[in-house]
Amino acid sequence: MASEEVCVSNGSGLKHSNGYVKEVTRCNPVLLEYSSSIRGVLAYLLARVCPEKSMIPIGHGDASSFKCFRTPINVEDAIIESTRSCKYNGYAPSYGLLETRGAVAEYVSSGLPYKLTSNDVYLTVGCSQAIQVCMQVLATKGSNILLPRPGFPVYETACGYSGIEIRFYDLIPENNWEVDLDQVEALADDKTVAMVIINPSNPCGAVFSYEHLLQIAKTAGHLGIPIVSDEVYAHMVFGGIKFEPMAKFASITPVITLGGISKRWLIPGWRFGWLVACDPHGILKQGKAAVPSILRDTSQEFFEQTLHLLETAADICYNRIQKINSLWCHSRPKGSMFIMVKINISALKDIKDDMEFASALVMEESVVVLPGSTLGMKNWIRISFGAPSATLEEAWDRIESFCHKHSNTI
Repeated sequence: MASEEVCVSNGSGLKHSNGYVKEVTRCNPVLLEYSSSIRGVLAYLLARVCPEKSMIPIGHGDASSFKCFRTPINVEDAIIESTRSCKYNGYAPSYGLLETRGAVAEYVSSGLPYKLTSNDVYLTVGCSQAIQVCMQVLATKGSNILLPRPGFPVYETACGYSGIEIRFYDLIPENNWEVDLDQVEALADDKTVAMVIINPSNPCGAVFSYEHLLQIAKTAGHLGIPIVSDEVYAHMVFGGIKFEPMAKFASITPVITLGGISKRWLIPGWRFGWLVACDPHGILKQGKAAVPSILRDTSQEFFEQTLHLLETAADICYNRIQKINSLWCHSRPKGSMFIMVKINISALKDIKDDMEFASALVMEESVVVLPGSTLGMKNWIRISFGAPSATLEEAWDRIESFCHKHSNTI
């Protein structure tokens, strides 16, 4: 019997026991550069859960994992009816079914001073693919794009794949996470292809006002760049706040609206998104089957119930943060399902940064939060309040106990 050959990875290939080095397929360097993904970090934390305590996952953005956040029956019926019709088992056009694109155009047109058509809509596999397609279309040699900080890491990865230079502008926490427009002006140049906004905000929970959106549009118009408006949390606002679509200002500068049914309808696993060119002056041109029923027939009562649950949950988080000396929140969330919390590292012993905070928290208390470093915000954490009130209260009891135990004033 031949002896077993032993292989050990040396970082660039496989080193055999006989000293021979064999080259192996290398990973795309973009994946290495942007390896700190949200899912990657959460997987790291989940592997360290304290076995003595039930896990409370408030680091992810999927409220559907809790029974109180369930999509309405009409949505489930629509997908069943579509499947049983046998009309949609074949290949669809690469840009999506005409009927579905028309339904999305009608939905996104609501409240706009102009009407969109199916020709303005491109359907995607979730909003993440809409981001990827958008970055690929915008990419030109030597181009750069303006991204918000904090923001959504998928944009960074998509830019890396497409070879677009990333320039970050800051959201100002002391001013309800509004865009630092002076910084946007300073960052842009003749190679800037677009600026991205996320409204309602993931990860901040902020909702931009009509006035602020107008100022963003005027700034982009002055710079001669389009706006990519990520509105996957569109209409998920509360506390008397009104959601304003960026496309209202497309007469000032073109707007590319990204969205989907994953968040508002609580079905992220269905992976249905869209990219809509909101361009009434035609400036940009110069250079699935169940969805119609889902968009048309879902009751307003379902949306209102979801928003009530989220508003209650947001209030719980904001109020509990005020009782913990080592944590700070600049403003109460007004939309989406996230809140950004600043950690006062100097008030804690044995905790040197946000990653260590999140790691120790999950190992001691089985509460999973997302370290802000993943989003470009060192020594912050992002918490998802898309969870039942009782679950959040338990989570905050554990977080408060954790912070007290690690306080350097004890």
